[in-house]
Amino acid sequence: MRMINTLIIHCADTYARMDIGVPEIDQWHRARGWNGCGYHFVIRRSGQIEKGRPVATAGAHAKNHNAESIGICMVGGKGDDNRPADNFMPEQWTALKALVLEMHEEYPIESIIGHRDVEPSKTCPNFDVAGWLHLYLPGLGHP
Repeated sequence: MRMINTLIIHCADTYARMDIGVPEIDQWHRARGWNGCGYHFVIRRSGQIEKGRPVATAGAHAKNHNAESIGICMVGGKGDDNRPADNFMPEQWTALKALVLEMHEEYPIESIIGHRDVEPSKTCPNFDVAGWLHLYLPGLGHP
């Protein structure tokens, strides 16, 4: 098993009206020449958590950080004006909290961050992960 110490939160950069999941993201990533869905988990608009790439396999979601991380993607993140938007559903927040707690319990997680924290040119996941952790999971914050 690979050493996992980081959770990296992403958004799909999709409109609120788009309820996509692993099959669509898998197709998009294969079209880019990748070996399938680069995320380990995708949280649909309904809050349903779908498994993407096996956790035992390095992801393809954050350059230079895939070997030691788990990638979690929230569907949404793009406003109707095509700008970054924090437009996630309450069910997604509930699912994210549960998944982060589960991963933190199962793996020696040292850091929970947003994609933009390792790739400053990105806005993904289009919300402040450290602020969310501080409010909803204060014991897990590792900014």
